[in-house]
This record gives sequence, C-alpha cells and structure tokens, in this order.
Amino acid sequence: MPEVEYRGETVDCKSGETLRQVLLDNGLSPHVGVANAVNCGGNSTCGTCAVRVVDGDVGERTAIEDVRLRIATHDDTGEVRLACQYEVTEDVVIEQP
Repeated sequence: MPEVEYRGETVDCKSGETLRQVLLDNGLSPHVGVANAVNCGGNSTCGTCAVRVVDGDVGERTAIEDVRLRIATHDDTGEVRLACQYEVTEDVVIEQP
C-alpha cells in the first residue's frame, strides 16, 4: 500500500486512488482557506487542489491538468500536480506550492 505524507501526517491508501480523495478521506485537505468550501469538486477546473510533489514520482499530467497548470502562478510547475488528477501508485511526499 502506498503512503502519502502531507502536513506532517502519513496515511495509507490503495494504489490508483486519486490524491484528493485520499486526503479528504483522511481529514486532510489539499485546499486552503475558502477553497475548502468553494472548489470544483475534483473536476480539475479550479486548480485549488494543486500540490507540489517533494518526494516520489511526479507522473504524467492529464491534458486538462496540463492546461490548467499552464495558467497557474506557481514558481515550480514541473513538480506541481492537481491532487484531483494525481493517482497515487507509490509512496509520495507532498506540500502546498
């Protein structure tokens, strides 16, 4: 089972689960502030679930995720993924970009 480390907590998940759902199922949120209540619900249109992969496989972006992240203001977009599109297949450490 892969492990996800985020905000000092480590949680287990099934391989292939989306990172956003893993976090939400474990009482963690990839969203900050008002985005906890107002977000696209995992449809990759708002970008509020963006996370930076600090350790682990960044993986391939989906086409819609790539488009959404092109307009992001993150300094380091090569390591940034949308948690709603990132499928966890191995241990990963993430943080807010």
